[in-house]
Parts: sequence; structure tokens; C-alpha cells
Amino acid sequence: MNTKNRKGTVSLFVKSVFEMFETILISIFVISLIFSYLLCISTVKGDSMKETLQPQDKVIALRTFRNLETGDIVIANADKSVTFIESGELQTDKGIDKVIIKRVIATGGQTIDIDFISGNVYVDGEKIFEDYVTGLTHNDEGAFTGKYPFTVPDGYVFVLGDNRRISKDSRSSEIGLISEDDIIGRVLFRIYPLDKFGKIK
Repeated sequence: MNTKNRKGTVSLFVKSVFEMFETILISIFVISLIFSYLLCISTVKGDSMKETLQPQDKVIALRTFRNLETGDIVIANADKSVTFIESGELQTDKGIDKVIIKRVIATGGQTIDIDFISGNVYVDGEKIFEDYVTGLTHNDEGAFTGKYPFTVPDGYVFVLGDNRRISKDSRSSEIGLISEDDIIGRVLFRIYPLDKFGKIK
């Protein structure tokens, strides 16, 4: 191989390597943008969402979401607790300083009611069908005792865990209502363990 051909081969190799690294850097940049602004990955901790989600399950959530509905699963910051004072105005106290994964039961403008004797949950006067729960909703944790039914204020959601016997959720005065501003994302898929990969209902 003459010198000219050798230089040409080296130039092509260097160009290919450069283009490969350029593609890798662009891919990393795009993935970083996606997970900074569009998606997030979270690991389930605790048993409050059993049997839907198990401890150490990994889920992907959509950061940009609108129009949450009953049944949606969300990841939220629970660093403050929002409840009502006697006048009916909202009161904000210190929360549990944790990120929680719970199911949305009622959104702003909807009326939530819980019959703790029968364990049934009602939204806008209609009993909701909850085939995802582990145990019925018998435990009143004190956040809204004596105030059911009540209308969830705009900009807030009422959440419950699927494992109603042990879940600390909107029933508890340590959590109460969740501000939509504190919701990190709406859960879309489980990505781990691999044998349970797929959309979460």
C-alpha cells in the first residue's frame, strides 16, 4: 500500500471514530434531556402499593402530565401535609419528607367519601370499583375525621395506597392532600423485574 492510500485509510478511520463518538455524545445528551424533563425512574420502597407494585420494583413516570384521573399512580413529594382547619380553610404542616408512590382517588373539584365500616370508597357519590386493592379501606388515620364527604380543592389530589391496611396516604394527617405541584410524575411502566415489564394498571 502506498503512502497516499495509507493516509486515506487512516483519515477514513479517524473520521469514522469521530462520527461514532459524536453519535454517542448526542445520544447521551438526548437521553439526559429526556430523563431531566420528560421521564423519571423510581424504585418502589415499602409494601403500601402491594400487590400492584412490590418493593424494589422500578417504574418509569412521565414528568409532563395533565388531567390526572382516578386510578392513576403518581410519584410525589410528601414533604408537607395539607389538611383542613375547623373553618374549612387549608392548613399546611410538615410532612414525612419522603417521595411516595400512591394511587390518585380524587382530583380537584371531585367529592371524596369513605365508609370506613364497609371499607368502600366513593367519588362524586359513586362507589368506585377497586380491583387493585389489598384489603378494603377500613382504617381512618385521622386527617379528615368527621369531614367526609368533602370536595378536594382545585390543584390538589387525594391519594391512597393499594395495600389499604398499612398504607400511609391522604387518610393520614402526616400526608393529607397532595398538591399537584408536588407530583413528580405519573407512573407509566414497570421496567424491573424484567418478567413483569409492562404497563401498570
